Amino acid sequence: MLFDLPNDDLLYDALLARSFDYEGQAFVCVKSTGIFCRLSCPARKPKRENTLFFDSIAACLNSGFRPCERCRPLDGASEKEPLVDGLLKLLDRHPDHRWTEDDLVRRGLDPSTVRRAFKRSLGVTFLDLARQRRMGEAARQLSAGARVIEAQIDAGYDSPSGFRAAFAKLMGEAPATAQGRELLFADWIETPLGPMVAVADQTHLHLLEFHDRKALPAEMESLKRKTRSAVVPGRTPPIDQIDAELKTYFAGNSGDFRTPMALDGSAFERQVWTKLSQIPLGETRSYSDIARETGTIQAVRAVARANGSNCIAIVVPCHRCIGADGSLTGYGGGLWRKQWLLRHEAKMRPVGLFGAG
Repeated sequence: MLFDLPNDDLLYDALLARSFDYEGQAFVCVKSTGIFCRLSCPARKPKRENTLFFDSIAACLNSGFRPCERCRPLDGASEKEPLVDGLLKLLDRHPDHRWTEDDLVRRGLDPSTVRRAFKRSLGVTFLDLARQRRMGEAARQLSAGARVIEAQIDAGYDSPSGFRAAFAKLMGEAPATAQGRELLFADWIETPLGPMVAVADQTHLHLLEFHDRKALPAEMESLKRKTRSAVVPGRTPPIDQIDAELKTYFAGNSGDFRTPMALDGSAFERQVWTKLSQIPLGETRSYSDIARETGTIQAVRAVARANGSNCIAIVVPCHRCIGADGSLTGYGGGLWRKQWLLRHEAKMRPVGLFGAG
């Protein structure tokens, strides 16, 4: 995981210096090119905002990045495994081939031995690596508007059902639903309360959550289902905008957020979120207050559920909703964050002409 590694700034400095200090321990993924490299790679260095750091080749591959052809990060991992090295070269020569265990047997290799060797060296099996390469190319074709049958054939699948099953397993969606659709992009935003994950398309922000929120994986899966899109690492204008606005907010200069949002919820949920967004900076409302304003005074629990289903933290300020007795009650990001945000906003609250709050 990204946050188990040394400080990202330290790793980026090592990347700029082409340092060998973290050889085999850390890898850089470049969001603008879709490749991953050793930190010692001689290629032109990416901008800081276009980098992600992982501690294993498997993590890079599973995140959809392909190995750099200059520093060849897979080569180092296979030096002690001649079997792995030979099969990687074979894969490079025939990247479109649909590899099976029978192919390995015909070459006099034991599939279980190959599987263990690849897991030791790269963290993934040979067959999984071959599928990831084919599926990565298929995803790019479908996103560009290619027909499913074209992507199927290019990926080396004779059977449409086999192709759909493999695509769904690796990409989390059926290929037809990705055809001609824009992908969603996700990136990390550093805040004083810990990293946040932002997900957006080219025009709207879909999700903004603290990275350790327990419900985040389920929210990501729900978002992919609702939008019928895949989520890949990267940045779009809404992520850049919310990043800048959060910096201004945490600096105490402004609580005004203008990033366009895609509120992916039911009509009732959107109504509750609109009421939350109307709570002035530095003030709070109870769940019963919101229920009264939405005409559902008997459904305080429904308001609480809608509050908890908000996927755009801080901007849609569910932290400003408290219990009728003034207690903080629950908050997906943790009560300590809720308390911090309310204290922070109390200091930012506009002061009246004569000093009255």
